[in-house]
Amino acid sequence: MEFWSKRTFKSIFLPGGAILLGAVLLLDSGWLPLPPAGVNFFYYAVFIAAILLAWRFHSTRVLFSAIVLVLAHHAIDWYGHGRIATSGPGQVAFEAVALLVPLNFIFLTFFPERGSEGRTLFWFLALLFFESVFVAALARPDQPSAFLHFSLVHSYHWRLPQPALLMVTAAVVLLMVRLAQFHKAIDNGMLWSLIAACLGLEAGGAGRIGTAYFGVAGFILASSIIENSYSLAYQDELTGLKSRRAFNDALLRLKPPYAIAAVDIDRFKSINDTYGHDTGDQVLRLVASKLARVSGGGQVFRVGGEEFTILFPGRTTLDIIDHLELLRMEIESSPFRLRTGQDRRKSPREADRRTTGRRSKNAVSRPESDLLSVTVSIGAAESHSRLNVDEVIQHADKALYRAKQNGRNRIEVVLVQRRKKAGAKAGKTI
Repeated sequence: MEFWSKRTFKSIFLPGGAILLGAVLLLDSGWLPLPPAGVNFFYYAVFIAAILLAWRFHSTRVLFSAIVLVLAHHAIDWYGHGRIATSGPGQVAFEAVALLVPLNFIFLTFFPERGSEGRTLFWFLALLFFESVFVAALARPDQPSAFLHFSLVHSYHWRLPQPALLMVTAAVVLLMVRLAQFHKAIDNGMLWSLIAACLGLEAGGAGRIGTAYFGVAGFILASSIIENSYSLAYQDELTGLKSRRAFNDALLRLKPPYAIAAVDIDRFKSINDTYGHDTGDQVLRLVASKLARVSGGGQVFRVGGEEFTILFPGRTTLDIIDHLELLRMEIESSPFRLRTGQDRRKSPREADRRTTGRRSKNAVSRPESDLLSVTVSIGAAESHSRLNVDEVIQHADKALYRAKQNGRNRIEVVLVQRRKKAGAKAGKTI
């Protein structure tokens, strides 16, 4: 896992981190006037929007996170009688809520985003019920003040209790690890909404500043729904590359000169048939991770099952051939380690059973070791005054087909402007 890759950086800090940074600059600088009516309108508007968007797009974790933040803020406001409490039941309730909010976010991190909604809702409501009883029991008038505000570290001057701060740290680390692994917009929204809520708690939880930060937390959750919808539309969920829709949009903005490379995984159908679709998915992710690092200014898209396209704006085929050759060699030199275990989807289908005993010439034989060699074939073409972009893509596809016919694991290039064709066998230079 490349923790500090460009994709990981964006998934961790955008858009939630940028939204919170802007909110901190506005709220702490005093540039933005904060009339109570305006703060309350913003607070309720963003949480209503977050809850409605989460319900409409079946985002269980965002829905439950928004409900947790609303209930937490109202508990602090109710027990503190609308003011920042410094003693008595209001302070005890504040400390309990400050501990429970990050704890809830840790629980919600493991909740399924979709699935058995009835069972998930039952456990969530049960959790909220027990936590409500817990806060009510602690915040009784006969309980001592600052019940949870014991110190583990001296010279501690934050309003948040130290146990709550430790729980916040655990939740933040957990969400950052998930972001580095899965790059999900929902995890980004939960991470930065939790941090925004903690800033609101540090400001007292109630009052204009505290309410405004809770509103920012709701706004971040709502924006994560929009970002997640965009990712589903323009990003391939399996590989993390840009999708076919993003490819079509990029073609509309493409201006000559440019070069296009069509990439296909060799014998991918046989890999699926021999090892199962789980292994096939792992191979796709492996190849996609290599393609994503292509040099020469290439933009990579997954346009089909095992088919990828690389756009090189401002380049010709002669400019990109060395970059493609390095890419081909890197994929060839990165053997795929087979995962142990049986994939239930790899058993032959009815149509396949009739061919038992007859082996296709393209079939992949099982290696004696647990390593599988994965290669790609590449076809490339460049823009020309007599060709539109669809015709350039057709030239690249024909070159790819020729690479397959000529033995695979090679690059074939169409030099349209020079009216000649050239080919490269693995290890040779065009």
